[in-house]
Amino acid sequence: MPNNKRKSSEEPSSSRQVKRRKFTLNEVPIAKDYKEGLVLATGAGDVGQLGLGSEVLEKTRFGLVNIDYKIIDVYAGGMHTVCLTQNGQVITFGCNDEGALGRSTTTTNSEFEPGLVDLPGKVKQITAGDSHTAALLEDGKAYVWGTFRDSHGSMGLTPSGSEKLPYLMMPDHVIIKIASGADHVVFLTNHGEVFTCGCAEQGQLGRIPARSSERDSRNSNTDQLAKFLVPRAISIKPSLKLHFEDIWAGHYATFAKVAGKNDVYVFGLNNYNQIGAKETVEYYPTVSNVFSKHNWQSICCGQHHTLGLDVEGNVFTIGRKEYGRLGLGEDCKESDDLVKIPLLEDNKVIYIGNGSATSFAVTEEGKLYGWGMGNNGQLGTGGEDDCYVPTLIRGNQLEGLKVYKVSGGGQHTVILALSNINNNKTE
Repeated sequence: MPNNKRKSSEEPSSSRQVKRRKFTLNEVPIAKDYKEGLVLATGAGDVGQLGLGSEVLEKTRFGLVNIDYKIIDVYAGGMHTVCLTQNGQVITFGCNDEGALGRSTTTTNSEFEPGLVDLPGKVKQITAGDSHTAALLEDGKAYVWGTFRDSHGSMGLTPSGSEKLPYLMMPDHVIIKIASGADHVVFLTNHGEVFTCGCAEQGQLGRIPARSSERDSRNSNTDQLAKFLVPRAISIKPSLKLHFEDIWAGHYATFAKVAGKNDVYVFGLNNYNQIGAKETVEYYPTVSNVFSKHNWQSICCGQHHTLGLDVEGNVFTIGRKEYGRLGLGEDCKESDDLVKIPLLEDNKVIYIGNGSATSFAVTEEGKLYGWGMGNNGQLGTGGEDDCYVPTLIRGNQLEGLKVYKVSGGGQHTVILALSNINNNKTE
């Protein structure tokens, strides 16, 4: 009898502990499957962002980047490129004026050549913005380097200034996904919390009111900078008891998906309805009825337009029409609602990407389609004309390759493609 009593008295205590247990996320599907591929780049290369050497300053078709490592992921920043190796190492090339490469480039033209970044562990995810780069390690530690910029110029990466080598952010948290905008970074913790840091001028941090969103460049002290540059949680009413399971960042915006639901909270620049909100700038998280209609695999956002890829492989577009970035034809109107792109409806798309005013889609068959601004050859069509509808990208160095990842930068684009040999290995 005493034993039974003790057992029954312990059961409610155990139940109370379960109720108090924090919401926990084990993983976010950053990539369904990493495969070793070949890196190719096109567009402007004046500061080394193509990785094709100091003599190649521009390409209008994709050219092969020679890298002596097995590459499984690529990401294009504003004027630099980041690659992830099979062993979890990070390789960078391009502009290093403000430390975006995370390594020394004192040797002549070393920024034009791929080089390794020294990190204390194996990396599982990479992202980049205009002047910064971020890497997420397998142990949940997030490192960022470079700087953020606002309308007054460089803000620094931390209140101490820019960081030319990897800097550990949020050491007391376990991060499971990161996302980079042009000048801000978003962190998703294993407890479903969303933290942000960087420029707040367009509302992209989701926690700073309009009246405080601009930094006073004449009086930029450490305390003032800290509210922007030290990662802090977005402003959500505690009574909502919300947890998030995925995040995406646009140039000047952020998207966060509620755990177990299709609800998507958005904040940031909305001047062309590119985040599907009500205000021109949303400074605090608000549910987007437009984006919450779908179950998203991925969302990517340029300066004034957004692409969405749903779980069924359909591509939707919204926002500004100029330069053809919506893919809806030369005579289309600005789109204030998500529209399925007609010319991609017969294809199952597995990956989307975008630059400032460009858009890309990769099909299940490994075909790459691009549309939008082409003035620097960043579409890879062989010319510099804008494309108003999804256009199949061809080229001698794409022959026999199966594209499966694409990332658009400021004026360049980088892709990862499987060779016939690798295709055979994965089948």
